[in-house]
Amino acid sequence: MKRVLVLGSTGSIGKNTLKVIEAFPDKFKVVGLVAGKSAGALREQVEKFSPEAACLVNFEGSFDFKGKFYRGLSGLKELIEDVDFDICVSAITGSAGILPTYWAAKKGGRLALANKESLVCAGGFIVKVAEEIVPVDSEHSALFQCLRKERKEDVAEIILTASGGAFREREDLSSVTPEEALKHPNWSMGAKVTVDSSTLMNKGLEVIEAYWLFGFPLEKIRVVIHPQSIVHSLVRLVDNSLIAQMGVPDMRIPIAYALSYPERLPLNGELELKLPGLSLDFLEPDVEKFPCLSLAYEAMRRGYPYPIVLNAADEIAVELFLKGKIPFTAIPVLIEKTLEIADFPPPSSVEEVVEVDRLSKELALKVAEEFLF
Repeated sequence: MKRVLVLGSTGSIGKNTLKVIEAFPDKFKVVGLVAGKSAGALREQVEKFSPEAACLVNFEGSFDFKGKFYRGLSGLKELIEDVDFDICVSAITGSAGILPTYWAAKKGGRLALANKESLVCAGGFIVKVAEEIVPVDSEHSALFQCLRKERKEDVAEIILTASGGAFREREDLSSVTPEEALKHPNWSMGAKVTVDSSTLMNKGLEVIEAYWLFGFPLEKIRVVIHPQSIVHSLVRLVDNSLIAQMGVPDMRIPIAYALSYPERLPLNGELELKLPGLSLDFLEPDVEKFPCLSLAYEAMRRGYPYPIVLNAADEIAVELFLKGKIPFTAIPVLIEKTLEIADFPPPSSVEEVVEVDRLSKELALKVAEEFLF
């Protein structure tokens, strides 16, 4: 039985992870649960799964728990050091997941990675210390599966698919509201990643993540729009044959694979992809309409610390948009201006990555005040 620690257990990925674990009680045991400030949701989870340890990172109130309870970021680090786990599911949202992901990777065991920001910002540090990384993002899980038996020299390009988000066919984006941006056509996800999907920034971050996970140069990492979200990624080989991984858009499938790899779990019949009548379309991304994708490629070409600045500015821009303080079309403008002004040295440690992230967010807020308000 595999012992599983879930970082970000009350978020979308965390909840789906626990659904998979609940369906296979003979294969997995939850030994630790970590949440940000959702005390009520975490309380329900610890009552149901009886972990050995739990942590609330941003919560000061009382929390009744029979196991060992930790608080704050230092408490989270202590939990990771104390708890014996085989698999750590890293599902904390945003740059807040960088340090916990690094600590878990350094501890050893399998890192089932759903926090893309940790690789975007600190990929070199995390890949260096990780014993094993199995991606949870549907696109990277698909690439992981497609590449399993292929020689690297036989791969011409890896292709990430994107749904195109909520506004692929909308011409005028100036009046987009937060409520509209939070309605993804295919996936059920958290607010930040859903908005990122609508700007194509999510795909830009996934390009950088793929760079660290699979070791291909940027020119061999491509993005195509696939509105149906059935083909999750493809690999084109040098003989021009294509390998694709397909499935219904449900995160339980890649989560289950990350937990059980190299085996596969028999999942619920509702997750079966029905082939009769299936239609698959592929389009080139419109980078003029959605410039965030190009900004991600450019940040990675410039090298570090610019991917960190990119991610930090995006977090600030999305937050301001969701609060109604900037329009949807200002998101890439704020990111681009922050990248233009940023002048930080490359980080030499994961702690310096976190500091660059903090400084970049401060810079993005100043840019917003000066240029956008």
